[in-house]
Formats: sequence, structure tokens, C-alpha cells
Amino acid sequence: MKTILFSIPFLLILFLQLFSDSTQRKSSNWNYYADSLSIRKAFSESPVLSARESIRKMQIERGFNIHIVATEPLLNTPVALSFDHKGRIWVVEMENYMPDSIGTGEDMPVGKIVILTDRNGDGKMDERKIFLDSLVLPRAICFIENGILVAESPNLWYYEIKKDKPVNKTLVDAAYAEGGNVEHQPNGLFRALDNWIYNAKSSKRYRKQGSKWLIERTHFRGQWGISQDDQGRLFYNNNSENLQGDYFSPGFGATNSNQSRLAGFSESIIKNNKVYPIRPNTGVNRAYMKGIIDENLKLVNFTAACGPVIFNSTLFGSDYYGNAFVAEPSANLIKRNILSNDGNLVAGKQAYIGREFLASTDERFRPVSLYTGPDGALYIVDMYRGIIQHKTYLTPYLKSEIKARNLTQPLNYGRIYKVLPRGKKARGVKIPQDPSKLIALLSDSNGWVRNKAQQILVDSKDKGLGFALRQVLRSGSQSLGRVHVLWTMEGLGVLEKEDVLPLLKSTDWAMRMQALTVLPSVLNRENHKEFLLVLIAILNENDTLAAPYLAFVSPYINDFDPAEANKLLLGLSKKYASNVFISDAVISNLQNKEAAFYKEFTGINQDTSLVLSKRLKKIVDDMAKKKVNAPDPAKEFPRGLALYRSICQACHGADGNGVNGLAPPLNNSDWVTGDKKRLAAVVLYGLNGPITVSKKLFKVPEVSGEMPGIASNANFSDEDVAQVLSYIRGSWANSADKVSKEEVAAIRLKYKGRQTGFTEKEFK
Repeated sequence: MKTILFSIPFLLILFLQLFSDSTQRKSSNWNYYADSLSIRKAFSESPVLSARESIRKMQIERGFNIHIVATEPLLNTPVALSFDHKGRIWVVEMENYMPDSIGTGEDMPVGKIVILTDRNGDGKMDERKIFLDSLVLPRAICFIENGILVAESPNLWYYEIKKDKPVNKTLVDAAYAEGGNVEHQPNGLFRALDNWIYNAKSSKRYRKQGSKWLIERTHFRGQWGISQDDQGRLFYNNNSENLQGDYFSPGFGATNSNQSRLAGFSESIIKNNKVYPIRPNTGVNRAYMKGIIDENLKLVNFTAACGPVIFNSTLFGSDYYGNAFVAEPSANLIKRNILSNDGNLVAGKQAYIGREFLASTDERFRPVSLYTGPDGALYIVDMYRGIIQHKTYLTPYLKSEIKARNLTQPLNYGRIYKVLPRGKKARGVKIPQDPSKLIALLSDSNGWVRNKAQQILVDSKDKGLGFALRQVLRSGSQSLGRVHVLWTMEGLGVLEKEDVLPLLKSTDWAMRMQALTVLPSVLNRENHKEFLLVLIAILNENDTLAAPYLAFVSPYINDFDPAEANKLLLGLSKKYASNVFISDAVISNLQNKEAAFYKEFTGINQDTSLVLSKRLKKIVDDMAKKKVNAPDPAKEFPRGLALYRSICQACHGADGNGVNGLAPPLNNSDWVTGDKKRLAAVVLYGLNGPITVSKKLFKVPEVSGEMPGIASNANFSDEDVAQVLSYIRGSWANSADKVSKEEVAAIRLKYKGRQTGFTEKEFK
């Protein structure tokens, strides 16, 4: 339940306030900074700067310059953007986010989607046109066919576009952001290589098929922002973790709801979460806690990581291609990470130690989203704002800072910048209408251009392009271009068995992986036996890179031949029962069949210490604990369910099994079913890790280091807290007595005035 803006516990502005000695004596926590008053005094003001003045406060990696693309009054509180085929920028404006420290009028319909145009070709936007207005906290957009998806929680809408005006509004998903406050709701709407649209802070993916919209379950990913590499693997993060990502293609593996964690997805890509700001950061929500900021009052680790982009442009040179840039608005900086691939695995490291790619002393500089642009530059969305911490978890400490510094104003600022190599001019590619030229652009050196060309070709629905695309797929010399051609053909529905079979035998792992990934789109009753022979051959060749994918495509074989699909899974199990990625891929096929498969496998191999055996056994045991014919806690505690969805589900999961990188499980948790006084204290005042749950130690980066409490939020009454505690104590496999509002009130009274979260040791 850690705080974040839109999905990251977004801190409210870092700010510094000179406290008098008497003020500091009000809290022993604040005495930690008593020897740092000179630093506070030097940064005691946080003036509002123009975009040009703000740039002068930035330090950027040598050899690069920062350029203004747009600034107020052309835009206001930008949080996300998308480029259309004309190179115009469509901006999401979350204008009414936290108008003051209590969020007065936050639900007013004043948000907008605006179109920015560069009329004179100088790289700077000079025209603003409103496409949509009267929106309540909009958060994401995505172009598809002749329209645009707009996320305005809780709904996902599709608008057709006619002469830059919205027409024919269609509701795609009424539960796009079911539950969760504004900090904990889906966002991103990222149109990926595989032609599906993925989100951060969500376990849904979307695709338009004719006039219908397909909605499928996928892996829960990240908090704010999402990106992909050249192989189409997704990358994201949570507020306290630099970068997370998938080792495998995104459409696979989310098929067994009994499997709470699938290895190879939501993996920690960068283990190092340290940040190196160039100004003090005492305005973070819990800066009074020791270890959050250092002796120079600078933030130590990520606390609002967001908006990552895998930079797939050659404009910066080969050393920067494929790097992951991550925004950290709480520390006013952008981090650069270098990624490397080893088979299916992705690892990375920070590009620098002790410094950042870009950092600012202007604490109102709030980078929240990053993009590769049509010209190959790195684009930065700067919310440029005082308050960015949502009211749900706003601490009294931070409230007092806001009041003392009048940080609620101004509210009508925002910028878009781009980073270019010094001395280089970047020009966007003019996207042609000619299909043959679009096909050529599938091999462009700029990833944005490749992706946009693919999307336009797919949206054209022109099946007559199959022949020309097939020629490039078979004889093209550029590997990346062939990958995009493959998925363009998939999107057009012209991909055939003969296109995929040769690629399954390719010596190029990237092409082999794409062929395995696209296989479900061409597999049918008539050809599945032919494909099955190839898959069995791959299994017999001991191809460990392909082995997880064999398990991932097994469900599609199962549709036509369940016996052969099971045989394929057993074959993988016999060979790779010690490999966690392959074992989990096998288990992803076995929803409600785990016990039978466990019995069958252990009949072949009786070694119960194998990874596959242990992970299967745990699921079987957990399922056995599930209550049968028990009262429905959702009906008994409806307010508790609503609150759980709003303040808990985003981190602990709808099934209570926790979310990797965020929070440990509540299901089968001794913290939940044990001492109710301890549980109430944790929910009210928070908990700082590490934490042991049911004999398993959880620590960063497997979970966030801190869960904030809600005691200071006047919106949650004792009855509310009692309801949510009673709900989780009776849900899933948990079975414990309910909590009364009187018991919650007693805990509030006992710890009245407490600001810091508990630690596990305090309860021993």
C-alpha cells in the first residue's frame, strides 16, 4: 500500500523549509536534521522558473543539450504524450490533480487531450488545439486505426477522429481501472510489437478486431509507464525499483490463476536503486525517517521511479542504443541504465556511479514520462508542479511543509523537453502514405519509426500487402526489419504456416523466438500436427532458450490435441525440472490440474526437491487450504472490499497473493490472521521492511521497503478500517475473526501522534 502518483507513491514536492529550534523540538524525528540547517537555508526557496531558467538549473551528461519543445501556456500539467503520423504531439493533461493538500475539487472535469503542432518546423510547438475536454483526471492515450483510446478512470473509451475532432465514442472497458485511488490506477496504453495494447498497473491487454475489442488477462506489470525492447519484451518499474521487466514475450504465461508468481516476468532488471540528486530532497513524504535522505539531505534511493523508456534510436550513438532511461521526479533527475542480454535473461547496471544522466536543482522539475521521438531524440514530460503526492497517504509532516511554503501554487505549468547530442540536428521522418515506402520504414534505424510504420500498415487492413511483406520476410537482410514484417503480417491476418515454419528452425535466436511467439496466430486444426513435429524436434535438440516457449505454446496445442500437449509438458518436465523458468512455464498450463500432474510427474521422478516438484506441491497445498462453503466476506464487508480495492489491491493483488516488487501476500499470512491489534497498528501507521511472512523473509527489491499508513487521512473512519481488516482476515484461504471499530479506535488512541511506520522488531 505504498504511495504513488497515478501508480507510483509519488512524493509531493521535495522542498526545504528552515525550521526554528522550537519547531524541531516538536518531533524527535526532525532532530535528525538539526545539524543541517545551513543546507536547508541555502535551499529555503523554491521559485517558479520559466522553461529557459529551469534548463539553466539542469546538469546533463557531457555532449548533450536540452531543448524546449513546448511550455505553458501551450500545455498544463502534462503526464503523458503520443506522436501521430504527422509528428504532432497529443498530450494528456491531468489538470486538476491535487489542487491543494486535501485534493479539493480533484474530481472536477477539467482534464484535456490537446494537440500540439510545430508550424514553422523549428522543433518547437507553437499551436495548441483541444481535442477533448471536460475529462476527470485522464491518464493515457493510444492511437489505433482512425481513432484514439483514452483512459479516463474507471473507463477506457475509444473515439474515432474526424478532422481532429472526436466522434462516435465507444466504451471499450467500464472496469479499465476498477478500484484504486488516482495513484493506483492503470495507465500506459502501450501498443506493443505483438499488436496488443498493454498497460502499467494492470493485468489486462486489449486489441481491436474489426468493430470488437478483445480483452485478455495478462501479467500485472509496474506502476507508471511502460516500454519495450526490440524483441517486444516489456519493461516497467515500481516507485522504489529502478527497472523491472520480462524475460519472455508478453502474451504468454498468464493462464494459471492458481500460480501467484511466474519466474521470468516482473523480474528486477537493475538491482541498484541508488540515486544521485544535485539538491537536497527534504520534501519527500517521509524525509524525517532516518535513511531516506543522507547527511547532505539528498534522497538515497528511488522513491518515485516512473515513466521508463527503452531508448531504441541511433541518434545518440551505439553506446546509448537499448539503454533504459528512468524518471525520478522526487529527486528531479533522469537515470540512465545499460542493459545486456544473455539468452532469455536481461540484466543491467547504472551507467554512472555518483552522478546522473540529467539532474536539476529546480525542485519543481518533475519528469514523469519519457519517450523516444520521431526524430530519434529523448523526450521528457515535465509536470512542473509543487504538490505531486496524493492525499491518500500524505503525512502530517508534508502537509505542514506545503502550508509553510504555499506549494499548492501555481497549478497551470508544464513542459516538454527533448535531449539531443550537441551539434546534431534531428529531423523527424515524414511518414508516407505509399505502402511500399512504409514497408521500407519497417527497417528504419529509429524504433519509433519502425513501430509507427507497422501500426499504420496493420491499421490499413490491406491484405493485398501480403506478397510484398512476404518477400522482405524471406529475403530481407535486416533482422529487425524482418521482425516487424512478421508482426505486420500477423496484424493484417496474412501470416501463413509456410511463413513461420522456416523461422522455427532459424539459427538466429531472435527470429526463432519471434516465430515461437507468433505461432498461436497461425496454429489451427489443419496444421497443428505439422507444427507439433517441429516443437518435439526442438525439445529433442535440448534448446534451453526455446524450452520455456514450448511450454507457453502448449495451451494452443491443447486446443486440438490435449494428449500431445500433456506429453510435451511431461517431456519438458523430465529434462528441465531443475530450471525455474521452464518449470514455471509448465505450471502455467495446469490450472486446477496441478495435483494430477504432480502425481504423474512424481511417479516418473520421485525427487521432491526438484524446483518443479516443490513449486507444484506448494500450489496443491495452498489450494487445499481454500475454504469450502465459507461465508462470502465481500457480502459481509462490502465497504471493506471497496476499500481493499482502493488502497490495498494495487500492491497486494486482487487475490491477496502480493505483487512482485511491491508487497508481500496477505493470503495465508500470519500478519493478517494473527494478532488483530498488530494488524490494525500496521494499517494505521505503516510498516518498514524487511518483513517475515509465514516464515519467508521479504525485503527490497522483492517488495517495497515501506508500506505507508492511513491514520492521518481523515477520509478513513474507524469503521472503514475495521471493515477492510475484517475483509482480508476472512478472504481467500484466511479464516480469522472480524475486527470492530472499537478495537481500531483503541489502537488509534494508543499510538496517537505517531508519524513513523513500525518495524517487525517492535512487535516481538
